[in-house]
Amino acid sequence: MLVIPNQHLDIGCGDHPRNPYRREHLYGLDIRHIDSKDGVIFKKADLNYEKIPFEDNFFGSISAFDYLEHIPRVLVTDQNKTKFPFIEIMNEVWRVLANGRKFYALTPCYPAPQAFYDPTHVNFITEATHQYFCGDNPEGLMYGFKGKFKAEKCEWIIHKDSHFADERSIKQEVRRLLQKSKGKLSHFKWELTAIK
Repeated sequence: MLVIPNQHLDIGCGDHPRNPYRREHLYGLDIRHIDSKDGVIFKKADLNYEKIPFEDNFFGSISAFDYLEHIPRVLVTDQNKTKFPFIEIMNEVWRVLANGRKFYALTPCYPAPQAFYDPTHVNFITEATHQYFCGDNPEGLMYGFKGKFKAEKCEWIIHKDSHFADERSIKQEVRRLLQKSKGKLSHFKWELTAIK
């Protein structure tokens, strides 16, 4: 019998981690120290330089709300070596997710102006960025990506209607389609399944 981990990790969570799949145990990961509270276990790590501090296949789901756009694509280390933090984070997400479990990310997306407003947005996501991590032979392999994801639902969304991974209501879908037809959607959603 396959046992599905009932833990969820929200990376870049701040004080309020999200749990879009409503897992029983919630973990938050942030760059700053946050005391564990309300049954949430918080861990501190700077994912530009550190690994996700959990063992392989630990989580049944992982989310990243308004986080990926803050991760540099390229950094130069103290030893003048090039590293790719965005690729490394995707490796880490894949590593700590159990097989067949989901990564759920919402991020401002090009060409929406919201992708550029915040001066700490350094990683501009497009509708096609997730494809570098998906399929039998992901393009990200040439940059050091070691995993494989299957794209489930990758689409433009209304942020406030996408805090949970549930199917949208008819009202939410109509609102999304109206905003999309006006070119007013700012965020793109990735729902990716880890394949191991």
